[in-house]
Amino acid sequence: MVYISSWQEYQNAAEALYATSPNKTRYCVKWKSSEGKLVLKITDDTTCLKFKTHSSIFLNRFETLNRTLIQKMTNAHARLPTPESRASTPQINPASSTPRSSTPAPSAPPAASTGGGTKKKKKKNK
Repeated sequence: MVYISSWQEYQNAAEALYATSPNKTRYCVKWKSSEGKLVLKITDDTTCLKFKTHSSIFLNRFETLNRTLIQKMTNAHARLPTPESRASTPQINPASSTPRSSTPAPSAPPAASTGGGTKKKKKKNK
């Protein structure tokens, strides 16, 4: 297992590896916060490709590769709206036909679990 030093080379090789054997390919992402290191690994049991970086510059590239591989794995097409288009087009509720924001209303936090219901008051001994 040798680390590939060029991002573009790793991305092309990873996509090609998945395309050749999609049923056997596994993709692993490791973040080591103590070292500030991101390690990517993709394998099909015969070929293993690895990439590591300490740079935060690769996060956008990593996100793009993740999105591409997930789309291929789920057999879905990209339909991600840009942040500008989400903010500029309000959603319309068909029942009331009034515009509302795309941000959902905050919900109440879940009730804290007390392990079986409410606590009973202790009886005082006289």
